[in-house]
Amino acid sequence: MTATKDNNKARLTWACRRGMLELDVLFTPFVETHYDHLSEEEQQTFERLLECDDPELFAWFMGHEQCDDPKFAEMIIKVRGRDKP
Repeated sequence: MTATKDNNKARLTWACRRGMLELDVLFTPFVETHYDHLSEEEQQTFERLLECDDPELFAWFMGHEQCDDPKFAEMIIKVRGRDKP
């Protein structure tokens, strides 16, 4: 991994520390094990998703609300289903 990729991964790992355990346990393992395997577009979508507010993310990831952004909705499914083939 190049220095730039290492820095980006460290930045993402820090951004995954949300202060909400429910989100932390979803995001951190996803970045550690799956982020590198995403397409560049998917990586950008994931990074944009992390810019959302915690209450909004919590509602989407816990299934309390439906996300209107189709790319975010697809990424939410991907993150939630990371342990499935």
